[in-house]
Amino acid sequence: MSVLTTLSNTLPATPAVAHAACIRVLVADDSAFMRTALTRMIESDPQLKVVGTAQNGAEALEKAAALNPDVITLDIEMPRLNGLDALRRLMEENPRPVIMVSSLTLEGAEATLEAFDLGAFECIPKQLSYASLDIIKIRDHLVNKVKAAAKYRPRRARRTGAAPGRPAPAAVSPVPGCALPDVVAIGTSTGGPGALREIITRLPADLPVGVLVVQHMPPGFTGPLAKRLDALSQVRVFEAVDEQPIAPGQVLIAPAGMQMTAFRRTASKYAVRIGAEPNDTLHVPSVDVMMLSVAEVFGERAMGVILTGMGNDGALGMKAIHQKGGVTLGQDEASCVVYGMPRVCAEMDLLRRVAPLDAMPGEIVAATRRNASRGMGL
Repeated sequence: MSVLTTLSNTLPATPAVAHAACIRVLVADDSAFMRTALTRMIESDPQLKVVGTAQNGAEALEKAAALNPDVITLDIEMPRLNGLDALRRLMEENPRPVIMVSSLTLEGAEATLEAFDLGAFECIPKQLSYASLDIIKIRDHLVNKVKAAAKYRPRRARRTGAAPGRPAPAAVSPVPGCALPDVVAIGTSTGGPGALREIITRLPADLPVGVLVVQHMPPGFTGPLAKRLDALSQVRVFEAVDEQPIAPGQVLIAPAGMQMTAFRRTASKYAVRIGAEPNDTLHVPSVDVMMLSVAEVFGERAMGVILTGMGNDGALGMKAIHQKGGVTLGQDEASCVVYGMPRVCAEMDLLRRVAPLDAMPGEIVAATRRNASRGMGL
């Protein structure tokens, strides 16, 4: 049975009448199969309507101007004008939310990271050759991303993040009543690559603690993300491996498709475990899984940071850090691409501090700087 036949059999029929409040979508892909598959998945939701399709980047630009869609899905590899060049021109001339469709390859991952720098809202992988149940999961993921993207207002052409070596802003005062952290645990999802670049590239080389990061991404994408951030930063950035030490001035990013947890190696040394368990979480890696382990291992000497993203992953972990007496910091609504994960934490009253993205490096420095003379015994 073909994937398109499976889509026809498993997805609800497209509504006969489009509602005025429909989110209007333009689908651009050089593959007729992909255009049809994406259209059927998008239009399976009555709130979404595909108003046009394009076979290449040049046609996508023409139809974007003519049809004024709310959201565009844009393939990266296309003839005449590729997705990255089309995205660059869109953000310069006619900014609007764009979801990139990328192959699960090293080249695809690197191109996707460049797309985030250019202002793309999110990326979805090209993986439609699965069984019907997987197609339903892909459909739900795509529909949710399109709906979230429709609420996003991209800025006109500006490189996301800081220039390499740009210092963190002047440190604010430490959070009253909290111990000095020995580790910083960061969780993020949609909009995270740009947010991480803004923060990590502005941390000083002598940051006295280690940083753990969970970013929701498809497998194969976190390695290039770590490599890209490492090249731009004063701290060292790695895609984490099993039993890698948590060390001052180092950032460990959880590998996509694997869970990352902290553990105590000796009385004064810490490291991370990378493994498949637990495998029943909505996201793998899970911000909650990582932060819950950090709260258990570091107690009051943990700092949790929750950034832009859809959903509520991280709320349980931030709650555990907060209950242990650790520092909890959330990104403010105005600077979030999607104010979802921080909103849940704010509504649960778990945040000791809230800050705009450009102030968060200073918040981290303020919370950890006085640890410099003590170190972590590594």
